[in-house]
Amino acid sequence: MSQLPVPLGTFPTPVEPAPRLAAALGLGPDDLWIKRDDLTGLGGGGNKIRKLEWTLGAALAEDADTLVTTGAPQSNHARLTAAAGARLGRDVVLVLRGSPGVSRSGNLALDGLFGARLVWAGEVDRAGLDAAAAEVCAGLRTAGARPALIPFGGSSVLGARGYVRCGEELREQVPGLRTAVVALGSGGTMAGLVAALGSGSVLGVDVGALADPAAAVVEFAGAHTGEEVTADRLRVRRDQVGSGYAALTGPVAEALRLAARTEGIVLDPTYTGRALAGLAAAVRDGGVRPGEKTVFVHTGGLPGLFGHADAVAFAEEGAVGHGG
Repeated sequence: MSQLPVPLGTFPTPVEPAPRLAAALGLGPDDLWIKRDDLTGLGGGGNKIRKLEWTLGAALAEDADTLVTTGAPQSNHARLTAAAGARLGRDVVLVLRGSPGVSRSGNLALDGLFGARLVWAGEVDRAGLDAAAAEVCAGLRTAGARPALIPFGGSSVLGARGYVRCGEELREQVPGLRTAVVALGSGGTMAGLVAALGSGSVLGVDVGALADPAAAVVEFAGAHTGEEVTADRLRVRRDQVGSGYAALTGPVAEALRLAARTEGIVLDPTYTGRALAGLAAAVRDGGVRPGEKTVFVHTGGLPGLFGHADAVAFAEEGAVGHGG
């Protein structure tokens, strides 16, 4: 792969100590650090920027004038594709699962602000979403445009390169790192970290975006490392999915509150909230132990909090009003 990344983010992102959160989880005060990939800069920040630097680099190399991608209504990847398209002067079409009118907040509000055009695919599965995106691309070509289809979640062998670089940053920033904990969605983020740090040093917490996310990690990571990557070697927790990708579970709600009240850090209910709930469970069952250096990779997603009615209601329950 000879494509060069197009600069979109601000790197390296900082690593910050989290002693109060560590204590609340049952770890030592020097055991836990947060990798602030919510501070990547463009469009509200988040992990998808690292992947988009590579996938959009390939799209520009092919002289694409329109960027097409897919996702759920509150997709962070879709929002950041829209932001990157605005910066690069490319049109953006977002093919989203579901129907219009369900929500106008969160990532959807930013999609519109960045100038993306939304195409609603209805209640389809992943194959149906891919088919709808292919149809959109065909229509654009017929109209004389040059579309580039950006993979779901930005995850591909090429997109994973962005998180190989993140893993390299972590090696320098946190010597002696034992475990990097990260949300596992479309697979590219965990794959890049596995390629850079090794299978045993990355704990992925499944969020329910794919039926078999480990297979995606194996595929993407294997292209970037001499280590044999197999599903049985991966550290993956699948106990935080609950009733589904869009659902706010009790452990996730508690994780949102815990991060906010110990460190002033805001998580989202789909990805980072599940990742912290998974870390808490791993500490309880001994998968992550006191005395070892652990990094929680904060992959962003703040706008998604405001597009999630249950999460907003939960957050508002904690507010204390004062008469004036």
